[in-house]
Order: sequence, then C-alpha cells, then structure tokens
Amino acid sequence: MNTLNHAAPAHDGNGDAPSYDIAICGAGPAGMALAALLARRGTPAQRIALIDAKTLEQASNDPRSIALSWGSRQILEEIGAWPAAATAIHQIHVSRRGQFGRSLIDRDEHKLPALGYVLRYGDLVTALGAVCQRAGIATLRPARVEAVDEGADAVALTIAGADATTTTTAAIVVQAEGGLFSDQESKAQHRDYQQTAIIAQVRTSRPIAHRAYERFTEQGPLALLPQGEEYSLVWCVRPETAVRLQALDDAAFLAELGAAFGERLGTFTRSSPRLAFPLGLNADPRSTARTVAIGNAAQTLHPVAGQGLNLGLRDVAVLARLLAQGANPTMLAQFTELRRQDRNTTVRLTDTMARIFANDSPAQALLGLSLAAIDMVGPARGVLAELMMYGRR
Repeated sequence: MNTLNHAAPAHDGNGDAPSYDIAICGAGPAGMALAALLARRGTPAQRIALIDAKTLEQASNDPRSIALSWGSRQILEEIGAWPAAATAIHQIHVSRRGQFGRSLIDRDEHKLPALGYVLRYGDLVTALGAVCQRAGIATLRPARVEAVDEGADAVALTIAGADATTTTTAAIVVQAEGGLFSDQESKAQHRDYQQTAIIAQVRTSRPIAHRAYERFTEQGPLALLPQGEEYSLVWCVRPETAVRLQALDDAAFLAELGAAFGERLGTFTRSSPRLAFPLGLNADPRSTARTVAIGNAAQTLHPVAGQGLNLGLRDVAVLARLLAQGANPTMLAQFTELRRQDRNTTVRLTDTMARIFANDSPAQALLGLSLAAIDMVGPARGVLAELMMYGRR
C-alpha cells in the first residue's frame, strides 16, 4: 500500500466505459472507510480506486489523536477496522474557567457502553489500510489528482504519480481529502475563528481513568481526553497566545496549562512535542451530477465536541449504502438530500459553540451558572450530553 498499486481496471481510460465505478480522492479515515464499506456492500474491489498523495507509512506516523462516537465504532467494526488501542470515555466533565458550576455527563445515564473513544489517528489509518489491502481495492499512492474534468457520462482524472502522469476515468468521484483549514480554498460557509489549536499528549499527577474534560475559557475550549495513561490535549487559544505558548519550554508550558485548567487532575508533569493548527469553518455540502465531497472535504469544523470525523463517518455510511445500489447521479442527489439535516445541524452547533464559548461576553459569563443548573435537571443535562458526546448523532 506504500507504492503505486494500480489494480487492473475493467476498461482503460480510452474505452467506452469508465475505468472505475468510484474513484475516492483522499485515503484518510473517511476515504478508506468508504472504500472498505463499498466493497463489503458488494461493489467489486477492482472497480474502486483510492488515490492519495501520502504513503500509508507516512499517514500511519501521524501523531494526532481523535475522538470517535459509539456509532463510529460500529461502522468501523462492521468493516473489521476497529483498533484495539482505543480508550473508552465513561464520563465528560464540562466546566467554565473562572466561573462556579460544572456538569458531569455519565455513560450509565445514557445507557451506552461509552460516551466516546480516544485513539491515535495513525492506528486507525493503519487498520483501515490493512482492510483495503485485504479487499484488493485499487490503490494509487503516492499520487496526486492534478485535474478533474466532469463529463456527461464520466469524470476524467489526471493523476501525477511518482514516475508519470496518467489519466483515468470514473463514473463517480468522491472528494475525501480536506486538508487543514489554513490550506483550503474558501467555500460557501467560511469563518476564521481567530483561534489556534495546540495539541499534545500530556500526563498529570492524579489522572482519573476514562474521564474526559471540556473546559471553556475566554479564548476557546480546552479539552483533555483520556488516552491510556495520558491525556490528549486540544487547547484552543488566540493566535498570538499560541505563538507565545509554543515558544515556551515544557516546564513553563505545563505551568500555563495548569493555570488554565485547574487542579482537578493534580499537576501536569509531562508534554509531548506540541503541534499547532489554525481553526475555522469551511463548508459546502453541495454535489455535482458525478462528484461529491464527504467528511473534512465537505465540512471542516471547529474541534469543539469532537464532531468532525464522526460526521464524516456518517457521510460514509449513507454514501456507501447508496452507491452500492448504483454509481450514478441519482444516488448522489439522494445522498445530498439525506445528509442535509445532520450536516446543517452539526455545522450550526459547532459554529455557535466556537463563537459563544470563546469570549468574555455576558452570555459567556452565564455559562458557569447554567452548567450548575443543567446538572440538576435531567432533560437539560440530556441536551448538553447530545452536544458533547463526540458525534453521538
């Protein structure tokens, strides 16, 4: 899977029929999950193409962590790609820095085995890559799509590989490579949150097993997700603050993190090398007759409440079901309509939370009191749980 592995198509690019039924541009978690699920639903593996600029080895070395929902686990288990090294979240502690009040969401109250799971991005793509390889899915990597030319009956793809540039065709093209917000072209819904996410693996002196934390500060949310004996940190701050924090040595950084988070887990004792990513909303869920975007390519979201990949995997589940019935424009039109409500709701949710819960406005000042009230009212706590359970929808 780490070199150009172009399984023989039924027809070449100059024939009467497309070389592939479905070409998937982007072999990240969403793209590979779609390919594997299509094969499981009956699409011949040699009629599916996966195209990605990175080798599987490069993708597998990605140090980021991700939070997945119970529903996402079910999708991945169906295709045999659920990683063993996933830490279950049993509780989510939600609080507001500098304000009284908090809410605690527990799996037992919602009758779920877990509120979410935390795992390494690289472990997930390794598992998905193995599934796609076993299925015999045509894989072109490292290779980059240079041009997409949509016609009435097929889409022509110009693909630059390591040694040559070739052209192939597909009945349907799925864009599943979103990239980082800072590298994307602006879409119909675009907002720069003026926040940067600092991510790292950190350790504390008094960890609490299986409990995640979402702490809202005046600059943005600070999330700590349990992962083995450590926590995956996602700390959203203003860009100038991020520059200052990235310049600190580990001891000074951990001290600032402790001041922002508090002492619920004791002191912060260790941090891995830190990475920083600008944050924004960039979404356009529309499709053409023969092309469609899913996951991060369709909607890049703020990481608050961990909705991004979970929303993408819900895209995958619906699109695989439809394309298994026929790789044609009718199915893409149905997909766009079926996914409209979930996509719109999730975009509005994350956009609202990112903007309201990242400032010192009067509404923000009421958050602490609201959390205290919510924790005493069952229905209200249920609403909060729906917002925080890592894409339960």
